[in-house]
Amino acid sequence: QVQLVESGGGLVQPGGSLRLSCAASGFTLNDYAIGWFRQAPGKEREGVACISSSGIMTYYADSVKGRFTISSDNAENTVSLQMNSLKPEDTAVYYCAADFGPCEDYRLDVDSMEYWGKGTLVTVSS
Repeated sequence: QVQLVESGGGLVQPGGSLRLSCAASGFTLNDYAIGWFRQAPGKEREGVACISSSGIMTYYADSVKGRFTISSDNAENTVSLQMNSLKPEDTAVYYCAADFGPCEDYRLDVDSMEYWGKGTLVTVSS
């Protein structure tokens, strides 16, 4: 059974950092694209970043480029999202998602992913 479990969310001040983790079980990261998505209150879910199983290919939403970094640890079957210089507008529930195939720019579309975690809340506020 495929399962994705997010962790690492919490409350952080503007300008601060958080590191989210996604633990995958029931499958290996090989040949899968893993993505991070977020949904702010009253808004639609949007893609943040994705990474290929090799860790070589990554894509980022323009809103997080230069601030967020996605990485994978295939040995641990985990994918992380390092978030720096956080802004209040980054406040959202962050979801990990997976689908068989490569990470390409279309992977930032929510409809491109088959498997989803339940999310972890990130609140950026002073």
